[in-house]
Amino acid sequence: MDLNLIKQRLESLNKQSNNNSGGKQNNIFWKPSVGKQVVRVVPNKYNKQIPFTEMLFYYGIGPRVMASPQNWGEKDPIAEFTKQLRQSGDKENWRLAKKLDAKTRIFAPIIVRGQEDEGVKLWQFGKQVYQDFLNMASDDEIGDFTDMAEGRDIKLTTVGPEVTGTPYNKTTISPSMSTSPISTDPSLVSKILENQPNPKEVFKRLTFDEVKSNLESFLQPEGEEEGSISSEPAVAFDGEKSNNYSLEGKDTTSKSDKFDSLFDDKKSSTDDDLPF
Repeated sequence: MDLNLIKQRLESLNKQSNNNSGGKQNNIFWKPSVGKQVVRVVPNKYNKQIPFTEMLFYYGIGPRVMASPQNWGEKDPIAEFTKQLRQSGDKENWRLAKKLDAKTRIFAPIIVRGQEDEGVKLWQFGKQVYQDFLNMASDDEIGDFTDMAEGRDIKLTTVGPEVTGTPYNKTTISPSMSTSPISTDPSLVSKILENQPNPKEVFKRLTFDEVKSNLESFLQPEGEEEGSISSEPAVAFDGEKSNNYSLEGKDTTSKSDKFDSLFDDKKSSTDDDLPF
């Protein structure tokens, strides 16, 4: 058996898997399980000022969750489209723009207590946990909880759907009462500081045209009857001569229903995880 050939095949399959998931391997991500856990938010290698990375994502528009080009400071056709929807002054267009808006998710580099040898993971959470972290950071009595020598572990309590009454778990956080070093092992500290996944390198970076193509396919899926969205130019991409979209049509209600099912308001307000 040719072991080199086997390794090449394994590498090829891993690359295919990464492409299908829209990013790199999922083992860099971590999410809390139901019960109690302890983590430590570590200094962010890629941003010395703040440990958190905010990113924008679209749900249900493409074949998978899409990271917005805005995450890399680039123009975003969906953001431009929703802006024009709002500028139309039409109530229904405003409603649809809200459904299309990108959702903010936050990533923090952490180590999980008891699993320090696994290295730094990315924990993704939503608005409520983020607000709790920011409140914690602004509390002078708590101080810099990411400090390598005198920071604080973070205690997590997670409850499941049977408690939340939704399909999602809910996690609450609180700081440890006492300060502590990240580790007393210098080699582990060095590993934590140097070997961190960068959220903005993990997700597939789509071009303007790729995102636009996904939006066009969503607005006018193949085989859908004419009339649900017309090709008349009430709302257009800036500078484009074709594919100007109007939400004026005899079937706009059914399109709204589709948006409701794909962009449920209750889901967007929770701390549910991205479906990696």
